[in-house]
Amino acid sequence: MLFCVKSTDTESAGAAIEPHLRADTLVLTLQNGADNAERLRTVIPQDVAAAVVYVATEMAGPGHVRHHGRGELLIEPSRASDATARTLVDAGVPTEISPNVRGALWAKLIVNCAYNALSAITQLTYGRLIQGAGVSDAMHDVVAECVAVAQADGVTLPPDVEGAVTRIAQTMPGQYSSTAQDLARGKRSEIDHLNGYVVRRGAALGVPTPANRLLQTLVHLIEDKAHAAI
Repeated sequence: MLFCVKSTDTESAGAAIEPHLRADTLVLTLQNGADNAERLRTVIPQDVAAAVVYVATEMAGPGHVRHHGRGELLIEPSRASDATARTLVDAGVPTEISPNVRGALWAKLIVNCAYNALSAITQLTYGRLIQGAGVSDAMHDVVAECVAVAQADGVTLPPDVEGAVTRIAQTMPGQYSSTAQDLARGKRSEIDHLNGYVVRRGAALGVPTPANRLLQTLVHLIEDKAHAAI
Protein backbone atom coordinates (compact mmCIF):
# COMPACT_ATOMS: atom_id res chain seq x y z
CA MET A 1 0.00 0.00 0.00
CA LEU A 2 1.45 3.36 -1.08
CA PHE A 3 0.30 5.85 1.56
CA CYS A 4 0.46 9.29 -0.06
CA VAL A 5 -1.95 11.54 1.85
CA LYS A 6 -1.12 14.92 3.34
CA SER A 7 0.51 14.80 6.78
CA THR A 8 -2.58 16.46 8.25
CA ASP A 9 -4.61 13.36 7.31
CA THR A 10 -2.24 10.59 8.44
CA GLU A 11 -4.21 9.23 11.40
CA SER A 12 -7.67 9.62 9.84
CA ALA A 13 -6.62 8.02 6.54
CA GLY A 14 -4.82 5.22 8.39
CA ALA A 15 -7.92 4.44 10.45
CA ALA A 16 -10.04 4.46 7.27
CA ILE A 17 -7.87 1.94 5.39
CA GLU A 18 -7.08 -0.34 8.36
CA PRO A 19 -10.15 -2.61 7.98
CA HIS A 20 -9.24 -3.23 4.32
CA LEU A 21 -5.59 -4.24 4.80
CA ARG A 22 -4.35 -7.81 4.87
CA ALA A 23 -2.29 -8.84 7.86
CA ASP A 24 0.86 -9.11 5.71
CA THR A 25 0.42 -5.76 3.91
CA LEU A 26 3.37 -3.35 3.93
CA VAL A 27 2.21 0.26 4.17
CA LEU A 28 4.82 2.56 2.62
CA THR A 29 4.50 6.21 3.67
CA LEU A 30 5.45 8.59 0.84
CA GLN A 31 4.82 11.90 2.60
CA ASN A 32 6.39 15.16 3.66
CA GLY A 33 7.39 15.37 7.30
CA ALA A 34 9.56 13.34 9.65
CA ASP A 35 7.10 11.47 11.87
CA ASN A 36 4.33 10.09 9.65
CA ALA A 37 5.40 6.45 9.93
CA GLU A 38 5.41 6.50 13.72
CA ARG A 39 2.04 8.31 13.76
CA LEU A 40 0.59 5.75 11.33
CA ARG A 41 1.79 2.88 13.52
CA THR A 42 -0.50 4.14 16.29
CA VAL A 43 -3.62 3.40 14.20
CA ILE A 44 -2.76 0.30 12.13
CA PRO A 45 -1.06 -2.95 13.21
CA GLN A 46 0.43 -3.73 9.79
CA ASP A 47 4.08 -3.30 8.88
CA VAL A 48 4.76 0.41 8.20
CA ALA A 49 7.92 1.66 6.50
CA ALA A 50 8.88 5.27 5.92
CA ALA A 51 10.06 6.38 2.50
CA VAL A 52 11.83 9.58 1.51
CA VAL A 53 10.52 10.91 -1.81
CA TYR A 54 12.78 13.07 -3.97
CA VAL A 55 10.56 14.42 -6.74
CA ALA A 56 9.35 17.76 -8.08
CA THR A 57 5.77 17.83 -9.37
CA GLU A 58 2.70 20.00 -9.54
CA MET A 59 -0.96 19.50 -10.38
CA ALA A 60 -1.26 21.22 -13.74
CA GLY A 61 -4.99 20.49 -13.93
CA PRO A 62 -7.55 17.81 -13.07
CA GLY A 63 -5.85 14.42 -13.55
CA HIS A 64 -2.73 16.16 -14.93
CA VAL A 65 0.56 15.96 -13.03
CA ARG A 66 3.53 17.94 -14.34
CA HIS A 67 6.94 16.43 -13.51
CA HIS A 68 9.73 18.96 -12.90
CA GLY A 69 12.53 16.55 -12.00
CA ARG A 70 13.96 13.61 -10.07
CA GLY A 71 11.84 10.72 -8.77
CA GLU A 72 13.89 8.43 -6.53
CA LEU A 73 12.88 6.79 -3.25
CA LEU A 74 14.75 5.89 -0.07
CA ILE A 75 13.02 3.23 2.07
CA GLU A 76 13.67 2.15 5.65
CA PRO A 77 14.35 -1.57 6.26
CA SER A 78 11.33 -3.68 7.18
CA ARG A 79 9.98 -7.19 6.79
CA ALA A 80 8.89 -6.59 3.20
CA SER A 81 11.17 -3.72 2.14
CA ASP A 82 13.48 -5.81 -0.06
CA ALA A 83 10.64 -7.22 -2.16
CA THR A 84 8.97 -3.82 -2.38
CA ALA A 85 12.21 -2.14 -3.48
CA ARG A 86 12.71 -4.77 -6.21
CA THR A 87 9.14 -4.22 -7.45
CA LEU A 88 9.68 -0.46 -7.62
CA VAL A 89 13.03 -0.81 -9.40
CA ASP A 90 11.45 -3.20 -11.93
CA ALA A 91 8.81 -0.51 -12.54
CA GLY A 92 11.52 2.05 -13.31
CA VAL A 93 11.50 3.85 -9.95
CA PRO A 94 15.06 4.30 -8.57
CA THR A 95 14.80 2.88 -5.05
CA GLU A 96 17.30 2.26 -2.27
CA ILE A 97 16.93 0.78 1.21
CA SER A 98 18.74 2.85 3.84
CA PRO A 99 19.51 2.15 7.51
CA ASN A 100 19.29 5.89 8.23
CA VAL A 101 15.93 6.88 6.79
CA ARG A 102 15.28 9.01 9.88
CA GLY A 103 18.29 11.14 9.00
CA ALA A 104 17.18 11.32 5.37
CA LEU A 105 13.64 12.31 6.39
CA TRP A 106 15.07 15.09 8.53
CA ALA A 107 17.35 16.21 5.69
CA LYS A 108 14.33 16.50 3.39
CA LEU A 109 12.37 18.20 6.19
CA ILE A 110 15.15 20.79 6.44
CA VAL A 111 14.92 21.44 2.69
CA ASN A 112 11.15 21.81 3.01
CA CYS A 113 11.53 24.18 5.95
CA ALA A 114 13.95 26.32 3.95
CA TYR A 115 11.85 26.53 0.77
CA ASN A 116 8.20 25.67 1.30
CA ALA A 117 6.96 28.60 3.36
CA LEU A 118 9.00 31.19 1.46
CA SER A 119 7.76 29.83 -1.88
CA ALA A 120 4.20 29.86 -0.52
CA ILE A 121 4.35 33.40 0.88
CA THR A 122 5.86 34.82 -2.32
CA GLN A 123 4.28 32.37 -4.81
CA LEU A 124 7.68 32.07 -6.47
CA THR A 125 9.46 29.03 -7.89
CA TYR A 126 12.63 27.85 -6.19
CA GLY A 127 14.82 29.28 -8.97
CA ARG A 128 13.22 32.72 -8.71
CA LEU A 129 13.04 32.62 -4.93
CA ILE A 130 16.73 32.04 -4.35
CA GLN A 131 17.59 35.15 -6.39
CA GLY A 132 15.82 37.44 -3.92
CA ALA A 133 17.84 39.83 -1.75
CA GLY A 134 18.49 38.32 1.67
CA VAL A 135 16.85 34.97 0.85
CA SER A 136 20.04 32.91 1.15
CA ASP A 137 20.77 34.40 4.59
CA ALA A 138 17.19 33.81 5.73
CA MET A 139 17.38 30.19 4.56
CA HIS A 140 20.67 29.80 6.40
CA ASP A 141 18.97 30.90 9.63
CA VAL A 142 16.11 28.42 9.12
CA VAL A 143 18.50 25.57 8.32
CA ALA A 144 20.72 26.32 11.32
CA GLU A 145 17.72 26.07 13.65
CA CYS A 146 16.60 22.80 12.06
CA VAL A 147 20.07 21.28 12.35
CA ALA A 148 20.30 22.32 16.01
CA VAL A 149 16.94 20.66 16.76
CA ALA A 150 17.89 17.51 14.84
CA GLN A 151 21.16 17.20 16.72
CA ALA A 152 19.41 17.72 20.06
CA ASP A 153 16.94 15.00 19.02
CA GLY A 154 19.73 12.50 18.32
CA VAL A 155 19.25 12.51 14.54
CA THR A 156 22.24 11.54 12.40
CA LEU A 157 22.04 13.92 9.45
CA PRO A 158 23.72 13.27 6.11
CA PRO A 159 26.81 15.42 5.45
CA ASP A 160 26.53 18.89 3.89
CA VAL A 161 22.86 19.53 4.60
CA GLU A 162 23.21 23.22 3.74
CA GLY A 163 24.81 22.31 0.40
CA ALA A 164 21.87 20.03 -0.34
CA VAL A 165 19.50 22.93 0.37
CA THR A 166 21.37 25.14 -2.09
CA ARG A 167 21.35 22.46 -4.79
CA ILE A 168 17.55 22.10 -4.72
CA ALA A 169 17.14 25.47 -6.45
CA GLN A 170 19.54 24.26 -9.14
CA THR A 171 17.94 20.83 -9.71
CA MET A 172 14.31 22.00 -9.37
CA PRO A 173 14.32 25.68 -10.50
CA GLY A 174 10.78 25.61 -11.90
CA GLN A 175 9.20 24.02 -8.83
CA TYR A 176 6.63 25.70 -6.58
CA SER A 177 6.57 24.16 -3.12
CA SER A 178 3.62 21.95 -2.17
CA THR A 179 2.77 24.60 0.43
CA ALA A 180 2.66 27.26 -2.30
CA GLN A 181 0.38 25.04 -4.38
CA ASP A 182 -1.93 24.47 -1.39
CA LEU A 183 -2.22 28.19 -0.67
CA ALA A 184 -2.78 29.00 -4.36
CA ARG A 185 -5.76 26.61 -4.30
CA GLY A 186 -7.08 28.06 -1.03
CA LYS A 187 -6.31 24.85 0.89
CA ARG A 188 -4.83 24.35 4.33
CA SER A 189 -1.15 23.39 4.09
CA GLU A 190 1.18 20.98 5.87
CA ILE A 191 3.07 23.83 7.54
CA ASP A 192 2.44 22.44 11.05
CA HIS A 193 4.25 19.26 9.97
CA LEU A 194 7.16 21.14 8.40
CA ASN A 195 8.40 24.32 10.11
CA GLY A 196 5.79 23.73 12.82
CA TYR A 197 7.23 20.30 13.60
CA VAL A 198 10.67 21.85 14.09
CA VAL A 199 9.13 24.48 16.37
CA ARG A 200 7.43 21.81 18.50
CA ARG A 201 10.52 19.61 18.75
CA GLY A 202 12.65 22.66 19.50
CA ALA A 203 10.31 23.67 22.34
CA ALA A 204 10.43 20.14 23.76
CA LEU A 205 14.23 20.03 23.56
CA GLY A 206 14.96 23.59 24.66
CA VAL A 207 16.24 24.76 21.25
CA PRO A 208 14.99 28.21 20.10
CA THR A 209 13.44 28.31 16.61
CA PRO A 210 12.33 31.92 15.93
CA ALA A 211 12.85 31.83 12.14
CA ASN A 212 10.80 28.65 11.74
CA ARG A 213 8.10 30.00 14.06
CA LEU A 214 7.82 33.20 12.01
CA LEU A 215 7.41 31.27 8.74
CA GLN A 216 4.78 29.00 10.31
CA THR A 217 2.90 32.06 11.61
CA LEU A 218 2.95 33.87 8.27
CA VAL A 219 1.63 30.83 6.39
CA HIS A 220 -1.16 30.45 8.96
CA LEU A 221 -2.10 34.12 8.49
CA ILE A 222 -2.38 33.62 4.71
CA GLU A 223 -4.48 30.48 5.25
CA ASP A 224 -6.77 32.29 7.71
CA LYS A 225 -7.18 35.25 5.34
CA ALA A 226 -8.18 32.93 2.47
CA HIS A 227 -10.71 31.02 4.58
CA ALA A 228 -12.16 34.21 6.05
CA ALA A 229 -12.88 35.38 2.51
CA ILE A 230 -14.89 32.26 1.65
